[in-house]
Amino acid sequence: MTRRLLLVALLAAGCSRPAPPPPAPAAPPVRFRDHNLVLVSFDALQAAHVGHLGYPRDVTPTIDALARDGATFTNYYSAASWTVPATMTWFTGVYPSEHRMVNKFARYTAREKTPATLRELAPALTTLAEVLRGAGYATGGFTGNAGVSPGFGYEQGFDTYFAEPNRFGSFDKSVPKAVEWLEANRDRRVFLFLHGYDAHGQCEPAGGLDYRYVEPGYDGRFAGSVLEQEALREEGLASGKVTLRDADVRFWRAVYDEKIARADDRFRHFLDAVRRLGLEGKTVFVLTSDHGTEVYEHRRFDHGFTLYDELVHVPLVIRAPGLAARRVADRVGSIDLMPTLLDLLDVPVPPAVRAQLRGTSLVPALRGEPVAHDVYSETDYREYTFKRSLLTPDGWKLIATLERGTRELYHLPTDPGEQKDLAAAEPARAAALEAQLFAHFRAIGHDPAARRWEVGLNPVYNSQAK
Repeated sequence: MTRRLLLVALLAAGCSRPAPPPPAPAAPPVRFRDHNLVLVSFDALQAAHVGHLGYPRDVTPTIDALARDGATFTNYYSAASWTVPATMTWFTGVYPSEHRMVNKFARYTAREKTPATLRELAPALTTLAEVLRGAGYATGGFTGNAGVSPGFGYEQGFDTYFAEPNRFGSFDKSVPKAVEWLEANRDRRVFLFLHGYDAHGQCEPAGGLDYRYVEPGYDGRFAGSVLEQEALREEGLASGKVTLRDADVRFWRAVYDEKIARADDRFRHFLDAVRRLGLEGKTVFVLTSDHGTEVYEHRRFDHGFTLYDELVHVPLVIRAPGLAARRVADRVGSIDLMPTLLDLLDVPVPPAVRAQLRGTSLVPALRGEPVAHDVYSETDYREYTFKRSLLTPDGWKLIATLERGTRELYHLPTDPGEQKDLAAAEPARAAALEAQLFAHFRAIGHDPAARRWEVGLNPVYNSQAK
């Protein structure tokens, strides 16, 4: 074949080839290097009272609107069931047994009352705010004090850290301070932590309750005061349960819903301010709660003393510009929050911090990839009890009460209210999960079998300091 004929043949062959496939559509953006981060803590917000997670009463319209525009994790669990240990896990990426902020006092006896501080109990840990400040972010925290008060260590890494002086402060006080700071730093890349106790039993709305959801005709046995809530909490702890009429239970849940609705509305005002400042388009919003609260689900009130779902199942919503709307049903935990935030922002993470993190980034879930894993929670609340739990990806939940040497087993897909303890009916499964649970804590240096768990006193509220 002549050279000319060979060229013609090659050209003809080339023309017969199929056209290359069009490029795959670009994956939705899941990293936001040049964006602000706003982390919002709706203290004591139980997942079961959130609209987009299935609650029929419309008490969270603002949260629900953000969830529709972003990613919501429908099976997200806290590492602890009250504020101090739960929030410190967000900021350190380790379990409460490791950061050791498990009560308000490191030691509490008749002779010694030593407040718990992160710098004393776990000085080697680096906080989320410290990492972000090191990466060039302006950092501001605006909180309701009490369990997130400065001194515990949450303030580490924050340029500004505000705590409402009157303890158990609401968004009424933290939102205006946050907006003022945001406006002053609008030309910088910022990390803002916003927190309010609005839904907490010890937070009373300014001007009092309006009883918007209370059934007409309620006879007023309770008024919904913080003193009543405290009395019910302490009675439940002392007796193991309280006994209320159905009408009283509905009343207290209506009061809880009113508080949640007020928090949601105050957060709406914060979002309005962010929009007025022109920052919405370059801000990642992360909405969650440190823990839930019990409103008679297991015949008690408040939180900290158990690891049932009303205390550890909480919302997580991530909304960012261009992020595809998605519902993620995989079971994941708050131990994943710090690695997720660092991954989302694509900030450089020092090797020591990367080694510190116990959780995994949930960013793959924002692309539709599976992220489910075993979830561990714990509480040493007030030294009243010492509990550890394991929740498997398929919904088996084992709760061990260490001071009693007992265990409970629940199957959440068929018993979401955790009313039927299967430990006696399925002893082999219970034993295997307990062994896995204890192995996890041994792996992080805290063997549950290596110490004697004695009930004591470690007060959270002033009235308990006896």
